[in-house]
Amino acid sequence: MHFADLFAQHPATFSFEFFPPRDEAGSEDLYRSINELVPLRPHFVSVTYGAGGTTSDLTHKLVLRIKDEGNLDPMPHLTSVCHGEDHIRDMLEGYAQRGVSNVLALRGDPPRGMDDYDRTKDAFQYAGELVAYIKKFNEQGMHPDTRGFGIAVAGFPEGHPATPNRLLEMDYLKAKVDEGADCIVTQMFFDNRDFYDFRYRCELAGIDVPIIAGLMPIQSAKGMRKMAELAAGARFPASLLRAIRRAGDNADAVRRVGIHWATEQARDLLDNEVNGIHFYTLNKSTATREIYKNLGVSDSTEMVI
Repeated sequence: MHFADLFAQHPATFSFEFFPPRDEAGSEDLYRSINELVPLRPHFVSVTYGAGGTTSDLTHKLVLRIKDEGNLDPMPHLTSVCHGEDHIRDMLEGYAQRGVSNVLALRGDPPRGMDDYDRTKDAFQYAGELVAYIKKFNEQGMHPDTRGFGIAVAGFPEGHPATPNRLLEMDYLKAKVDEGADCIVTQMFFDNRDFYDFRYRCELAGIDVPIIAGLMPIQSAKGMRKMAELAAGARFPASLLRAIRRAGDNADAVRRVGIHWATEQARDLLDNEVNGIHFYTLNKSTATREIYKNLGVSDSTEMVI
């Protein structure tokens, strides 16, 4: 369903993110998790795209399998790094032919070991340029929906790691919206005050599209450290760190702390009229299902507010 229809029909959307597994065992684990999440009836699910398009084929296959099985509505990530215009167009045409409704347009990162990659080789050096290209593609009538693809872009409540100037950061985000983005999906955050401040700064910048909040429940102390490495600048509130420390070496206790924290984040966001919540699942179903239950939602019952 196109983003315009989703936001018109639902006070808040609920969605999940998956990443394409690299082997058969990982694929089977993912599809098991997907089947366990289907009863929660998310409004869409996103499928990530590896740095430099390194999982391009895997992403494509996963998106189409999800689409063909008909239980979930996939939103593929699409990045511009290491790609020419022909490649981007081929992907858009393929997704359009299969009736994919929405895409998430990202600048993306070069593959590991290519930190000095020359971005001038790319057809689109910035996410805003990719958004503009998708908008142009939409206008050419290549999609079965006359509106074309719904377009999401990324937002960073804690600040974009590559743009320390927070004023300039908002200018870049406004440019993406002005080029045609329909909504913003944020990176994970652990303090809702960061999200509310970000939402207010968007309002001040004249950004008036829906903003979906990204949540990732902590499931282990090791996982939290990995989050800190991958999401440069991620802030973990002292009260959360104290709770994790109290759990000590008890892995189950750490997981329960993470579930409780994410549940309270979701509850507070819903109470404050968030446009949507996007759960970063890490291809697992348990944490997301437990959060739903904590919020008073059982399997096979659509999340309502």
